Amino acid sequence: MSFQPVFAQFWEKVKESIENHTYAKLTLAKTIGDTDLKNIYVRPVLNNDVLSMSITARYKTEEVESFHSLEETFFVLAPYMNNPFLTALLFTTENDISFKLNKKRVGSIVEQAPTFKNASDVILEMKEKGI
Repeated sequence: MSFQPVFAQFWEKVKESIENHTYAKLTLAKTIGDTDLKNIYVRPVLNNDVLSMSITARYKTEEVESFHSLEETFFVLAPYMNNPFLTALLFTTENDISFKLNKKRVGSIVEQAPTFKNASDVILEMKEKGI
């Protein structure tokens, strides 16, 4: 069974958290083995009141940042699941939502108490501006 339908469900939660102004941050972590790519951070940015997502890929020796629409971000991140990442963590003000792949590469979504009390500054700015 492919984990991709479960990752798509997880991505719906990412979009909901942005729409509901509760998004704090998103991180891809827990790599398979010793990889050059250590983690990926996804943060919202506003450019002329248009939301885009900053994707920062942190390697052993450098960081590479790129900007994408919310829809594009899903397609940029999806190939990194299972190669090399096993976990995607969505932090919101309501709860922490984890997408995890087990040893058999079956995806699951787990919700826990929130780590962050406040949404991302950009999300709060969007809420103020009614975006």
